[in-house]
Amino acid sequence: MKLWDKGTSVDKKIEEFTVGKDRELDVELAPFDIMGTMAHITMLEKVGLLSADDLALLLPELKRLYQETLKGNFVIEDGVEDVHSQVELMLTRSLGEVGKKVHSGRSRNDQVLLDLKLYTRHQMELMTEAISQLFTSLQQKSEEHKEDLMPGYTHLQVAMPSSFGLWFGAYAESLTDDMHFLLSAWRIVNQNPLGAAAGYGSSFPLDRKLTTEILGFDDLSYNVVYAQMGRGKMERSVAMAISSVAATIGKLAMDACLFMSQNFGFIGLPPEMTTGSSIMPHKKNPDVFELIRARCNKLQALPNQISLITGNLPSGYFRDLQLIKEIFIPAFAEIMSCLELTAFAVEKMTIQKDLMKNPLYKYAFSVEEVNRRVLQGVPFRDAYKQVGIEIENGKFKIPEEIHHTHEGSIGNLCTQEIKNKMNSTLEQFNFAQVNLAIEKLTT
Repeated sequence: MKLWDKGTSVDKKIEEFTVGKDRELDVELAPFDIMGTMAHITMLEKVGLLSADDLALLLPELKRLYQETLKGNFVIEDGVEDVHSQVELMLTRSLGEVGKKVHSGRSRNDQVLLDLKLYTRHQMELMTEAISQLFTSLQQKSEEHKEDLMPGYTHLQVAMPSSFGLWFGAYAESLTDDMHFLLSAWRIVNQNPLGAAAGYGSSFPLDRKLTTEILGFDDLSYNVVYAQMGRGKMERSVAMAISSVAATIGKLAMDACLFMSQNFGFIGLPPEMTTGSSIMPHKKNPDVFELIRARCNKLQALPNQISLITGNLPSGYFRDLQLIKEIFIPAFAEIMSCLELTAFAVEKMTIQKDLMKNPLYKYAFSVEEVNRRVLQGVPFRDAYKQVGIEIENGKFKIPEEIHHTHEGSIGNLCTQEIKNKMNSTLEQFNFAQVNLAIEKLTT
């Protein structure tokens, strides 16, 4: 079944090539396509394009189909082109001719725009929750190990004293900035494109503000040409947020791989979280972090892939846009698995205490000694030279203690301040409003 079928058969090779992976990916969009249809026909009845009797037949059946999608029972049948066609086919089978009325004032163009926005909105909420959980795990570890020193590096050379509290806390704060990207993308996503039809509106007297309210959108994409132009732009914006999160997690994974090696020995994972070698019985490999690193590198390419698909398209709809779904929809499962596994690994991670007692890290304290002398009145450049000469002559002695007090340093992690930054951003997502609207629509 094709909604555009006018009685002419399409060559099978052409059909298979043009449909691509749409049918399998569209199963993911099914509950959202049904939500959009419910909102659309509710609006059609309000503006007099659908009778109250027809609406009374259609809504219960759509709610039933919606529940079936949540149970995983929705299938796009052989010969049915996409999710939109399947939903309309099922309505027509159940209700007869009234099922054919749901498409008035719509095009598959604005249907898929809407489906993708509703789907993305849902996935972004799940992603935000997963980021928050990882953030909490990192902050807990940061506080737990704020007294445990570790060497800090520049150029991969031992530089200055750091701490495991600083290390864990750095990645927590990085996630607060990633959340800003996600919030910006959310504001682009949470605008209603329904009513743009094929990208040029409709001669029907549609009430686009009503569907905006029913679906819990913040606002609508007013200009119908721009609504269609938003296909690809929305996905690229979200992909940039995903990429930012992936960069944070990927860097943490790289650190973990490095710090778990015997040459460092800073951190460890339980044996059940590592893998072995077929010939080396001593091996405990950090495969989980290696795969997180690789997956995150892959995700960081996503915005560029979308840009290359859309970069030379003029305004209007083109079938090129279909390919975005093939890289965009799977990205959510990939970033979610990375977030969940990273949080799990962080919780199980152990650290090596008393690292800085190793003579290997003796000179990490050189700056501490320089600063101690400056505080006693020695000019900085003189203190620097004095300590440098002592190091060269093998006479450098480690200071008895280090004392950092400023914000964000070893002795003052500012854990609560960082948490406040995260909470301030999280409060700007209106998940409660969205979920209330969807619950009202679907139950």
